[in-house]
Amino acid sequence: MEFAELIQARYSVRGYKPDPIEEEKLQGVLEAARLAPTAANRQAIQFVVVHTSGREEELGRIYDRDWFARAPIVICACGIPADNWVRNDGKNYNDVDVAIAMDHLILAAADAGLGTCWIGAFDPEAARELLGLPEGVEPIAFTPLGYPAVEAGTKKRKDLSELVRYERW
Repeated sequence: MEFAELIQARYSVRGYKPDPIEEEKLQGVLEAARLAPTAANRQAIQFVVVHTSGREEELGRIYDRDWFARAPIVICACGIPADNWVRNDGKNYNDVDVAIAMDHLILAAADAGLGTCWIGAFDPEAARELLGLPEGVEPIAFTPLGYPAVEAGTKKRKDLSELVRYERW
């Protein structure tokens, strides 16, 4: 699939088949995340891959939607702010770097025929506890990963003219 077609076709999947994900597809989406650019190439990111079978109830503590743990895998994208590049004004680029890597993962998943859904409204304390995250590791985003059981709906996006300015504000 061409890139323009891929970004048009990708959608937030909120229903998953129980079918397992082939290891080569999982490794492919993780490799796409590894190859993402990061500030000063620090790669202060980690991905926690969780197989959901038998863990649905506890994963519900992280995000309480039934469909979240119905995918065979849930991935948590984490940042390590202390290891990341910091701009002159003090802005730590960790959230940005994790977001870029997660976006690479999500697009690679769509290209492989897998569904994802970016989750930011999760319980970070439950995530830290259940995933055993050490001090200094921050959970930034989650996504289920699996074969879609639902079709894409209509995407609602602003017109490009509402989002772009040229030369100055």
